[in-house]
Amino acid sequence: MKFICMGYADSSKFETTPKEELEKAFEECLAYDDELKRSGHYIGGEALQCSKNAVTLRHRGGKVEVTDGPFIETKEQIGGILILEAKDLNQAIALMSKHPGVKIGPFEIRPADEEFMKMVESRSKAAQL
Repeated sequence: MKFICMGYADSSKFETTPKEELEKAFEECLAYDDELKRSGHYIGGEALQCSKNAVTLRHRGGKVEVTDGPFIETKEQIGGILILEAKDLNQAIALMSKHPGVKIGPFEIRPADEEFMKMVESRSKAAQL
């Protein structure tokens, strides 16, 4: 099964944490990602820029509205995603519980919708995309 693991962080902490401390934390995260790759659990991932560089799209009154920033107003914003292969949710939890990123902020672990992705693949093949 595929799981999408979304890591959240309070961006203000990054502004107040010494550079050396941040570099050490990021190195620990990358080292654990390397372990996940070696074990075949890591499928992919992406770090995200600060949420102040984001925009949110909403459909209102027949038009698309674009607003600056994230949709929700919380201190913790999504900082990145990791796509994980695990036999079940319990294994995904066990793997991500060891991730050093949990020290930075919470992770939300959500099963990927593999049935929906099969529909997307089928449409892509039919359209030869």
